Amino acid sequence: MLGTAHIALAVASLTLGAMVFLQPKGGRRHRLLGRLYAGALVLVNVSALLVYEESSGPGPFHVLALVSLATLSAGLVPALLRRPGGSWLEAHAYFMSWSYVGLVAAGVAQVGTMVAGPGALPVVLPSVLIVLVGALLIHGRVPRVLSGFARKEVRPGGPLYGPQPP
Repeated sequence: MLGTAHIALAVASLTLGAMVFLQPKGGRRHRLLGRLYAGALVLVNVSALLVYEESSGPGPFHVLALVSLATLSAGLVPALLRRPGGSWLEAHAYFMSWSYVGLVAAGVAQVGTMVAGPGALPVVLPSVLIVLVGALLIHGRVPRVLSGFARKEVRPGGPLYGPQPP
């Protein structure tokens, strides 16, 4: 039962994450999909921490779930607090991008483990390739997206901040 929920949440996270990346940034839809993605990813990681099928103790996927939670937090906290100063958007963009790359790499590693069993070739190699491609995409695309926001005035009440309380 827990394994089925974990898989369903992982598929939801993968889908929502892809939708976030395909949306224009900073708008209402981006924020809604981002919140749904973050919530689903938290549940994926919590369920991963609770799954112990092969052994009675923690394994590599448990460690990666903690890394994923840390990466997600590093992307969410700056956006929620609008801190540090002018660099919160950059931290948000990079860490949220890495949270998705990590999710894809973990998913491929999990499928590799289920299909071929644990081992470097079916698990580690595809994950490393995904991380390398992710790094190229992130470091090529994120600066362009951020430069678009740099040309706009970022102020309270603007598209990146949302409505401010009276």
